[in-house]
Amino acid sequence: MTGPAADQAADRGADPAAGRVLVIRLGALGDLVQCFDAFHAIRRHHSGSEIILLTKPAFAGFGRAMPWFDTVWEDNRSRSPLHYWRMRQRLRGAGLSRVYDLQNKPRTALYYRLMRPGPRPDWSGAAPGARWPLPALAGLHNHDRYLRQLAAAGVPDAGVADLSWLEGDLSGLLPPGPFALLVPGCSPHLPHKRWPAAFYAALGRQVLDRGITPVLVGTGADREAADAIRAACPQAVDLVGRTSLHQLGALARRAVASVGNDTGPVFLTAAIGCPTLMLMSHHTDPVRSAPWGPRTAWLKRDDLATLPVAEVMAVLDGMCPG
Repeated sequence: MTGPAADQAADRGADPAAGRVLVIRLGALGDLVQCFDAFHAIRRHHSGSEIILLTKPAFAGFGRAMPWFDTVWEDNRSRSPLHYWRMRQRLRGAGLSRVYDLQNKPRTALYYRLMRPGPRPDWSGAAPGARWPLPALAGLHNHDRYLRQLAAAGVPDAGVADLSWLEGDLSGLLPPGPFALLVPGCSPHLPHKRWPAAFYAALGRQVLDRGITPVLVGTGADREAADAIRAACPQAVDLVGRTSLHQLGALARRAVASVGNDTGPVFLTAAIGCPTLMLMSHHTDPVRSAPWGPRTAWLKRDDLATLPVAEVMAVLDGMCPG
C-alpha cells in the first residue's frame, strides 16, 4: 500500500505490512507482570510483525516463554561506553519500524538519541522528539499507564491477556487439601518492604486452624525468612527456591489465596486470578502499584511491623469465605 491511503493508515497507527517492533521493559518481575495486557495489545496490533523484547538478562528466559515476542534481547544496563556503542549498533542495524519504550527512564530515552544521525523508528515514550510522547498519566495505576501510552500511539486495548502459558509441572510440590501461598520475601536491598517473619508464622498457624496448609514461596534470597517461619510454624510447606515462575503460576491457580509483600510473585499470583492480598510499607504507592487482578486487596502501614496479624487474617477471611 502506497500513497495517501498508506499515509492515513500510518497516522492511525496501523501495523505496517512488514517490520520489526521493539518493546523495552527492563524492570523487575512485578514490572513485567503489570505489562502483560500491554504486551498482549502490542502483539494483537502488530500481528504481522516481528516483535522483540529488550529486558534484563535475569528475565530473558521468562520473556522467551511469553507468547507475545518472537525475539528477546538482553540489556545488562552497563554504564560502559562500549555497552552503549554496542547497543547503538544493534538498534541502528535492526531495521526497526517502531519502538514502544515502556521503561521510560533516562537510560532508555538515551537509546533514542543514540540512533542519530539518520532515520529513526517511530518511538513511543519519554524520549524528547519521540513521535508519540507520553500522554498525561498522573493518578493512574501502572497497568493503565502502559495502556494509555499505547493508546496514544494508536494501539487499542486488547483486553485481558491469556495467561494459560504460565503453567508448570507440580509433581511432588502440591500439598494435600486446600493451601494458601505465603510470599515473605522481597528485594534484599529493601528490607522495610517485609512484613516480619514472626507475623507470617502466626498467620500460618491461623491458616492451619482453618484447615488450609500454608505454602511458602519465593527465591533463594528469602531463605532466612522461610527458615524463621518454619521454625515457628513447622507444618508450613517450604517451596522457597524450588519453583519456576511457570510452577508459581500453576500453584496460584490452585491456591485458595496468596498473601505477601510488595514483590514480583505477588503481582503474578494476582494476575493469574488467585485471591491476593499485598502488604505494603511506606515504600509502595497503592495508586500506582497495588496488585492488579480480578480478586485483589492490599493493606498498608508505613512500618509493616505495626500491621497486626489479626487484621491480615480478617481480610483473608473476607476474600476466601468458607
